[in-house]
Amino acid sequence: MVVRVYWSGEVRDQMKAILCTKYGPPEVLELRQTAKPKPKGSELLVKVRATTVTTGDCRVRSFRCPLLYWLPMRLILGIRKPRNPILGVELAGVVEAVGPKVKKFRPGDEVYALSGMRFGAHAEYVCLHENGTIALKPDNLDWQEAAAIPFGATTALYFFRKSGIGPGKKVLVYGASGAVGTAAVQIAAYYGAEVTAVCSGANTGLVRSLGANHTIDYTKEDFADRAERYDIVFDTVGKCRAASARKALAPGGAFLTVEGKGMARTSGPDLVLLKQLAEEGHIRAVIERTYPLEQIQEAHRHVETGRKKGNIVVVVSEN
Repeated sequence: MVVRVYWSGEVRDQMKAILCTKYGPPEVLELRQTAKPKPKGSELLVKVRATTVTTGDCRVRSFRCPLLYWLPMRLILGIRKPRNPILGVELAGVVEAVGPKVKKFRPGDEVYALSGMRFGAHAEYVCLHENGTIALKPDNLDWQEAAAIPFGATTALYFFRKSGIGPGKKVLVYGASGAVGTAAVQIAAYYGAEVTAVCSGANTGLVRSLGANHTIDYTKEDFADRAERYDIVFDTVGKCRAASARKALAPGGAFLTVEGKGMARTSGPDLVLLKQLAEEGHIRAVIERTYPLEQIQEAHRHVETGRKKGNIVVVVSEN
């Protein structure tokens, strides 16, 4: 299904964007013409070439969150609808213009970035602060691949740093075939950990190709019933029972989960590191499907099935 299109007014200084008109199902997303942002101060104007639809985008759109966080999240995001109606948190694109105080980037730079709680990536243009989570994109990745790296990989980095990832650590990644999971498997392997990936049997080949040493098919057995104990259990999808995770931990081990934690703290240097890892062949983007911007409702529907592999990419501009 193609989203409805609304055009109005002059096209000068306007852009196409997906607006979340209210909280609800994918049908609340509409392709509209809206004002093109202008960079101020230390901001960059980025022409978006590709973005993604993440589970976070779906949670914001539908406003699914734990009851404990319902009121504070409404105050942060918006009471009746998102305060910033243009969702999307990761992107790859070209710097088109810069504010008068920008020192790190210049027009023409090819970048990839996370916009975080500012959102705005589901549009032809977005303004980002030069000191935000933005960096030159990896030279060996195309636009779609570059857009699929920031969210999952920076999230995995954030949690692994908290747990002291390193050589010889036994790490279990729960939900290993998703956006965060595929990144976590690769990053844990890069740091020398022994990685056990929990996913469906259909995805065991994928996660092994990313560096997993062992796999567990969650449809057939509970990892906690095994005798193996892990230094880190990382729940990348927020669906792992805490009791199972703690049962599987070695003494002094850490249970990490994305559930209820909001967005991981990230920085530009994180993307600089990931650029290096991508160019050296240590990490790659896992993309299951791509959609044009006009079919973003379908992208949301697929993400909400909970069965996606890696990332769902949205192509915003081909040229």
